[in-house]
Amino acid sequence: MSDKAELLLKPKRFYKAAAAAPTEGGFAVQLDGRTPKSPAKKPLVLPTKALADLVAAEWEAQVEFIDNSLMPATRLAFTAIDRVSETRAEVAREITAYAASDHLCYRAESPKALVERQEREWGAILEWAKAEHGLAFTPVAGIIHQPQPSSTLASVEALALTLDDFTLTGAAFAAGLFGSTVLALAVRAGRLTGQRALDLSRLDEIYQAEQWGEDAEAKARAEALAVEAAMIERWFAALRA
Repeated sequence: MSDKAELLLKPKRFYKAAAAAPTEGGFAVQLDGRTPKSPAKKPLVLPTKALADLVAAEWEAQVEFIDNSLMPATRLAFTAIDRVSETRAEVAREITAYAASDHLCYRAESPKALVERQEREWGAILEWAKAEHGLAFTPVAGIIHQPQPSSTLASVEALALTLDDFTLTGAAFAAGLFGSTVLALAVRAGRLTGQRALDLSRLDEIYQAEQWGEDAEAKARAEALAVEAAMIERWFAALRA
């Protein structure tokens, strides 16, 4: 499909200004004073002004056409409003599933420098999870699945269910992005930046790139992931504001 054809499939920007405004139940994104609706026809209302500002900024940044691919916080907000509010238990189980095979628990067997880096950097975050949330994980060398303690997984699920819809949505997104519930929780708490969590999730790739160089495709993928990591960091920070 040509670029021109793709543009024709995108709605034209129909508003002059996007901003956040207080409303019943939180803060609404408003386009020339009117609140846009989600795909399920629910108003785009966020729990904090900072989060509404974040989403409104994406709408304001649109130029001639509205490009949803450039609006990750808006898409996440719609997910929270339309899906997560109705499927909290299912989303909590998704987060628990990432914990059951948390990326930080699968360590390299060699080379020694990589093994030591994982032990030092991943180990520090696992220790934080234990101290902060009482979550005890069992690291293993290699890629063979290692069951995690049932008590830990039960605690993860219980913790997830205590989160509000928007934080729960962000946690599920971050767990998928990083392949790690522990990293998701650390970004949610402000313990790690999104970029730092992404770097930890890619520690093996980064080590290999340091040894052999990084190809263009891997670099482009890392840059795309970094945009999402920065967004989820801002998402959690806005919810804490």
